[in-house]
Amino acid sequence: MPRSAVVNQEMRERSRERILTAALETFAAKGYEAASISDVTAAAGVSRGLVSYYFATKEQLAAELLDRWLDGIAGLLSIQGTPDERLAGIIDGALMAAATTLPIQRLAITLMMQPSTHDVFARVEQAKSERLSLVEDAIRDVFAARGAAEPAIEEMLLRATLEGVTVKLAIYRETFPLEDIRRRLYAGYDLPTPAVPLPITSPPVDRLRAK
Repeated sequence: MPRSAVVNQEMRERSRERILTAALETFAAKGYEAASISDVTAAAGVSRGLVSYYFATKEQLAAELLDRWLDGIAGLLSIQGTPDERLAGIIDGALMAAATTLPIQRLAITLMMQPSTHDVFARVEQAKSERLSLVEDAIRDVFAARGAAEPAIEEMLLRATLEGVTVKLAIYRETFPLEDIRRRLYAGYDLPTPAVPLPITSPPVDRLRAK
């Protein structure tokens, strides 16, 4: 009995997701530039033709993964509450994303910082420019409501700080005291001390060392 159009569509979506999952794992293990489409094909356990059907180039795979990463950032738009509650939510959301989605965070960091791949990141970012502007404006509105003289500068500084935390966490995953950094960020913005820690393992403050 022939498969229905719905079943065929579901199978296509599963195949596509399988390829993207394999691509992320491969890029995380080998690095974007060292990884090949053949590596992704092997990791996904599918034919080269199937990978090429969905993604003609390695750049298209990376672009799709980055697209989803940027959509995750746009999730900040859903945070509700007072300006202080929204700022705390932004900080916590960014820290949780850094801690729980390290492979995609590492990929984004690599693509945006390496000269040979920066254009890939720039093209995806430009395609999402309108939605990212909404995120930037939402953060600026929080700082404006808190009485900041230069909300745009505050937004850029906060994002730079959180992105710096992400970089350090990606490098020093086993020794980065994320909870203590979180509390220091709260104190720096005169936010109430968090009532409960983030639901992730956070080592005590010592020294950042790669393991």
